[in-house]
Amino acid sequence: MINTLLDEGLNVGLSQFLTILLLVFGLFLILAGLFTAYFGSGKSRTIGVVLLVVGLVVGLISGYWYHLGNVGTASLSHLLEQTILVIVAAAIGALAAIAIFLLAIMKS
Repeated sequence: MINTLLDEGLNVGLSQFLTILLLVFGLFLILAGLFTAYFGSGKSRTIGVVLLVVGLVVGLISGYWYHLGNVGTASLSHLLEQTILVIVAAAIGALAAIAIFLLAIMKS
């Protein structure tokens, strides 16, 4: 999967960029909603459920929008693979930067 994506290159157009942005936004709203709904109480639990629902709606609508705009040219599953690859790359980059920052702070 990853080799195929790297061989093809990550040529991301505006439609794909917006879809990836919305899918990642929806994913993190879902995660934040689950966290808030589980650990919160009262109002915050309600806010967590709302975040969860909004994340699901955003993810489903953006996936459907991408599918309608790219019928026959690019599959949604290929875009989801790219999205996962982008998230993993961003997480690795962020963790490396945090590790270097902590190392520099601890050494001084």
